[in-house]
Amino acid sequence: MTNQDKMNELLNQEITKDNVTAVDKSFKELMKTLFASIKEIDKDARKAFGQTVNEFKTAMEEKINAIKQSMQSKGKQDEYVDLTLSKPKLQYGAMHPLNRIYKRFESYYINNGFNVVSGPEIELDKYNCEMLNMPAHHPARGMQDTFYLEFPNKILRSHTSAMQIRYMLKHNPPVKIISPGIVYRVDDLDPQHTPMFFQLEGLVVGENITFSDLKGTIMNCIENVFGKDIKARFVPCYYPYTEPSAGIDITCPVCGGKKCRTCKNSGWIRIGGCGMVHPNVFKNVGYPENIQGFAFGYGMSKFPQIEYKLPELRILHDNNIKVFKQLH
Repeated sequence: MTNQDKMNELLNQEITKDNVTAVDKSFKELMKTLFASIKEIDKDARKAFGQTVNEFKTAMEEKINAIKQSMQSKGKQDEYVDLTLSKPKLQYGAMHPLNRIYKRFESYYINNGFNVVSGPEIELDKYNCEMLNMPAHHPARGMQDTFYLEFPNKILRSHTSAMQIRYMLKHNPPVKIISPGIVYRVDDLDPQHTPMFFQLEGLVVGENITFSDLKGTIMNCIENVFGKDIKARFVPCYYPYTEPSAGIDITCPVCGGKKCRTCKNSGWIRIGGCGMVHPNVFKNVGYPENIQGFAFGYGMSKFPQIEYKLPELRILHDNNIKVFKQLH
């Protein structure tokens, strides 16, 4: 087959997006052959042959480029997004059951004049223990054994009471705050305990603050959040940073007080603790002796268990979407 026949064959070949790469390759190879063969042609015929080759080259490049441009335009059309189209149906998430109940507590306390403060989860021992009347030798530290990052000073906070110390060091009385956040304890997993849980603590400091003020604050909050059907009681208890102290119990929502595995066959569930702030705590932050106050704390992770009658706390941390959908 002569070079002229090869040029005619390529010119007459149909070029599509499927074969354009192969045709382009054949075209370039043929052009190398044609330019190389010019030397072998007589001088008289060389000019005419060169003109024929240039015309062939121009015609082939136009055909190949036309197909390539068409392919590029089609690709851009495929990538184009019509913003006027109706958007697909989206699945919206919802607030976690724990946060939803916390917001009810937060709303109650804000409406009653409390400020919301927050602090670091990685805490210093002096704020978490020492200034809360728990020196290094104190046996009460065993009640709130936590995780040490740098022994013995840097820990994961075992309660948000540390934020109360930080706040009192910077603010003079009166004080009326709540401090929510994640806390850590070396607790074994059981229906009512997990090594990490959400806590809400409160502090009220001023003149003539009494235990009656404390009890009224707690009872009104529980009634406001859960309704009058939930019964609550104060039980004598010990906390090193309050004196006198009380545990806060409510009737078990799973068995209605009839005793079950969830309430450890007692009919009651401990949701928190409270008491009058110990004088040593006020002394450590430099408050005068005539100042009184009370503190309280809730294990917030237990309230979804109460609200939704969950048998175990760990259900809240499993991130099971099917379970959460049932709770909404």
